[in-house]
Amino acid sequence: MTEKYEVGSVVTGKVAGIQPYGAFIALDEKTQGLVHISEIKHGFVKDINEHLKTGDEVEVKILSVDEEKGKISLSIRATEEAPKAAPKQNRRRPANVTVEDTTEGFNTLKDKLQEWIAQSESDNYIKK
Repeated sequence: MTEKYEVGSVVTGKVAGIQPYGAFIALDEKTQGLVHISEIKHGFVKDINEHLKTGDEVEVKILSVDEEKGKISLSIRATEEAPKAAPKQNRRRPANVTVEDTTEGFNTLKDKLQEWIAQSESDNYIKK
């Protein structure tokens, strides 16, 4: 690598090539870095070609430098302000149900048990 690039610095580069997984950015004549598809912009990117073209000048932030392997990880997204999240809307719609204040129809289990025993005896379900 001809120049020393520091993690966290923002530099200008040119899009040298585009692949389905990211874009290669030429930082100088001999140094390139990769902007992974997830670092192109905030939000989901399906096709990089909808956002970048070869030859475009872009500002990138240096995320990591691996001198041993000669790789530089870059981010365009990190140079932009994150969009404010839209307030979540309550998706539930209020039900148009009128509830009457009544206790009819609600028997306790004790009351119901006596009724079931009497019913089973009359139907001869329980043998004595």
